[in-house]
Amino acid sequence: MKEEDINKCQIQEWYPKFKSISVKTRIHELPESFIQYLLDDSGPFLLPLSISNDDALPNRVHKPEEEEDLITLEGSEDEAEEPNPPPSFPELEMQIQESIETLGGAIFPKLNWSAPKDSAWISSTGNLKCTCFTEIALLLRSSDSIVHDLCHAYDSCVNKTSSRPPSLYLALRKWYPSLQPEMEFRCFVGNESLLGISQREVTNFYPSLLERKCDIKTMIEEFFEEKVKGNFRLENYTFDVYVTRDRRVKVLDFNPWGGSTLPLMFTWEELEERLREENELEFRIVESRCGIRPGLKTAVPYDYLDTSSGSGWDQFLRNADEQLRRQTSDTGAGA
Repeated sequence: MKEEDINKCQIQEWYPKFKSISVKTRIHELPESFIQYLLDDSGPFLLPLSISNDDALPNRVHKPEEEEDLITLEGSEDEAEEPNPPPSFPELEMQIQESIETLGGAIFPKLNWSAPKDSAWISSTGNLKCTCFTEIALLLRSSDSIVHDLCHAYDSCVNKTSSRPPSLYLALRKWYPSLQPEMEFRCFVGNESLLGISQREVTNFYPSLLERKCDIKTMIEEFFEEKVKGNFRLENYTFDVYVTRDRRVKVLDFNPWGGSTLPLMFTWEELEERLREENELEFRIVESRCGIRPGLKTAVPYDYLDTSSGSGWDQFLRNADEQLRRQTSDTGAGA
């Protein structure tokens, strides 16, 4: 994998060409001062001072005892250090707030590649829904996942020359509260041919998918042929789609072929073999509760887990595959 392959999967690179068939998104280039704020772990956790006085944690409980280290006790000989003033990014905040309003008042954020999925727990809603700048800052500052974009974007590249892209962007994507996780799918493209489709949420069994499997496969295959094939600037890549209730297909994201992109219901060995032999398209879903992979529901975004050969996740996935084969064999033997 090369740096240029990774770069082509950045949202600000592909979205302008595919925006008519994707989720509504507004993209902002981040100033270096805000990037350094996200990277800074030298002092106490401080949220930016909002120009609109928005509170990212309106329901939090105030505990004065937690702030004792910032208070000078009366009669103390030593004066406590003055706490650093909270940072402020008024120009960026105004731009972001305008975009949020344009997108209907609620968005979920991501950087060039990654979303702060691992910090959803800290928000007042328990998910990535944001309605103001401070909520976005809270999610980004609390996330380990976005460190990938900030420091490790090119770690898997054979021609690595830097640790981060020259510019970092914040993508604000319209929030849709009614999205169904079972209708998101990952598509694998090799030599510009659609080789495989996998259910994206592999930690649950959805019986309704069994009834619609053939129909969904046809919709995604037609969508690829008409809208995606030849329009993305790589021959080998993956892309994620969402199938709506009214039978439309929307592009959600593009990811590199291999590396740290999870193959989900496939293995990369299988996909490489399909690439060499040019097999027909295969669509895989979780077809029973025995096929659920609960270990893949993690705090780390699916796209950037280390599943390389010899890694802990590589071994886990191999064990999960072996366990699934045993379960399937046992079920067949008992029938």
